[in-house]
Amino acid sequence: MVLDKQIAKKTAELLLQINAIKLEPENPFTWASGWKSPIYCDNRIMLSYPQVRNFVREEIAKQVEKLYGRPDVIAGVATGAIGIGILVAEALGLPFVYVRPKPKEHGRQNQIEGYFEDGQSVVVIEDLISTGNSSLNAVQALKAQNADIKGMIAIFTYGFPVSTENFEKEGVELHTLSDYQNLIEQASETNYIQQNQLQTLLEWRSNPQEWKK
Repeated sequence: MVLDKQIAKKTAELLLQINAIKLEPENPFTWASGWKSPIYCDNRIMLSYPQVRNFVREEIAKQVEKLYGRPDVIAGVATGAIGIGILVAEALGLPFVYVRPKPKEHGRQNQIEGYFEDGQSVVVIEDLISTGNSSLNAVQALKAQNADIKGMIAIFTYGFPVSTENFEKEGVELHTLSDYQNLIEQASETNYIQQNQLQTLLEWRSNPQEWKK
């Protein structure tokens, strides 16, 4: 869920400017899942752009306080959200932990890195939501340590119905700075894409699994 449309479009504009999001309907990307896609998103690139990362940090920090007050801990989902998670925790003056996809196979075999106590309240920070499976894997690891999950805030979501279903099933509230709909609107309004490309992008979003098969 996007809280502020103006912020959603500004976020989309900045991510397009720095090529953190690329739209190439005529030369689609292949995701790890095997899906063909006219869009590729790598929000980690924004860490190299101080103005953009500061904007994202401040807006996520504002949303954390508006929605959840001051949680005990900010948690980032490894590896993509470690950087922005630390920045948000620093902006709020809060402790930070990050959650690996699975426990380490050596040493203390931690899945959660950083100091964390049972029962502490946590807001999870993520960079990108596709199906939501990897994000919710981190939530489950935190819940296994008796974390009180207040919600998750991400930079961007494709808004797939499967992700909505997955978050509802897990009982986790998700908010994002921007989403696919606002991205496409911004790209169209600023002539980043042409009308025929807009149609292609809308077609992909309606059935991404079968597109270009």
